[in-house]
Amino acid sequence: MQRVCFLLKVRPDRLDEYRERHATVWPEMRAALSATGWHNYSLFLREDGLLVGYLETEDFAAAQAGMEATGVNARWQAEMAPFFESLDGARPDEAMTPLTEVFHLA
Repeated sequence: MQRVCFLLKVRPDRLDEYRERHATVWPEMRAALSATGWHNYSLFLREDGLLVGYLETEDFAAAQAGMEATGVNARWQAEMAPFFESLDGARPDEAMTPLTEVFHLA
């Protein structure tokens, strides 16, 4: 199982709304994530907007491609894009660059 961690930056003026949106993630989005191999997926948000994402998957590239092929992902990414800083024209899911793991205690 591959562990993936990534960082994004939520706009400070959108933190409350971002939290609200993730308290009610669409059921079809949740189902699509599970069906495409996203397991133990968590998002952690710091008060300055730093967002840390973590997930486990057999193949991150395949999990991303699976979501890319769903209509619900396109709708979700379009709605979420305005919440983030520094996407440089990318969708939020395209900006999820995995960090390099340097230590793991099993």
